[in-house]
Parts: sequence; C-alpha cells; structure tokens
Amino acid sequence: MRIGIIGPPGAGKGTQAALIAAHFDVPYIGTGDMLRDHVARGTDVGRAVRSYLDRGELVPDEIVCDTLREAFTDAIATGGGYVLDGMPRTMNQARAIYKVASELGMTTDVALHLKADDETVRRRMLARSAVEHRSDDTEPVIQHRLDLYHRVTEPILAWYAFRGILLTVDVTRTAAQVGREILVALEVMRPLLDSCPEKLRRSVDLTALTPTA
Repeated sequence: MRIGIIGPPGAGKGTQAALIAAHFDVPYIGTGDMLRDHVARGTDVGRAVRSYLDRGELVPDEIVCDTLREAFTDAIATGGGYVLDGMPRTMNQARAIYKVASELGMTTDVALHLKADDETVRRRMLARSAVEHRSDDTEPVIQHRLDLYHRVTEPILAWYAFRGILLTVDVTRTAAQVGREILVALEVMRPLLDSCPEKLRRSVDLTALTPTA
C-alpha cells in the first residue's frame, strides 16, 4: 500500500505513520524527520532549510521533490509501498509530488486525513515542546503553522476527495483508539485497491461514526 498522511501540525501524523508502516511492513518516509536530520548533520540541504524549519515556514518545492524522488526510488527496491508523512504542504507541492510519483509508478493509494481542531493540536504541541524542546513548537510559531495549514494545505483535501482517495478520521481521541480505527479501515480497503481504478473510487469520512463523549 502507498499511503500519504495529511493533517494539521500536532495531529499525530508521525505516530500514526509509524504504526501503519510497521503494520503493513512498508517504508516510513517522514519528510520533516529527513530534513531535520540534514540540519543535524550540517549537510548542504540542512543549511538550506534550517531557517525555514525554525520559522515554521514551507521548505522550497524543489528541495522537497528532490528528497522525495530519492525516497520513492528506495521504496521501489523494497516492494513499492510507503507511508508518506509531512508532504505535500501546498497545492503546487501536491501536483509536483504527483508528477514525480507518476513517473516512478508510485502515486498514493490512500490519502489519510487526520482531522483535529486547533485547540487540541495546540495543546499537544505545547506538551511536546516541554519534552523535545523543538524550535518550531513555540506558541507564536505554532499559531503561524496552524494559520499556514488552513490557508495553503487544507485546500489539498478537496483535490484528494475529487480523486476518490481521501480517508478522514477523527484524531481527538487517544492515539491507540485512532490507530485501531485506521488499521481496520485500511485493511478493508487494501484488497480493493488493485481491482478498483482510481477514477471509480470514493472518499470515506469516518468522523461521523466516531462516538461522542
């Protein structure tokens, strides 16, 4: 399976991506982790993107696409599946990544939307900051990242829905509860992916099924 994850900062994308990757035995492609690793190692890429990450700004598309082309190529060698976490962040990025993935035969089967309100993700990110001391988890940067998400990333959901590959889940519950729901849904969808072309697929919204407190 080839799965992309989209959601606001602090929605738990990395946690759920790692769970899915382990369950389906596919590579986890965490673009944020990859870029932060470049920063930590002081590579040319790291020096180029450090200021963007510190300010919570979007990394230039050409850097993102070059990084992902390499990751997709590595994924082909291990069976062709992946879980992509952290990109795309803009509609231009989405189309550019789709072009790269199409050239490699690696387009996304399911776009997993982790849906959460701003207050929930703000609270989670501040708690994470107290533990990890990340430079992009200060209150001003958190608000900026949320504003940026709503303005330039959230519109991508409509494109995924149009393509019939969007799966939406409510992530305001515990990570374990969310993870179970995601894995069950993906297991149900998995056998249909090869037999149902993308143009005949329909998006699924599981948030209406989530019990309220």
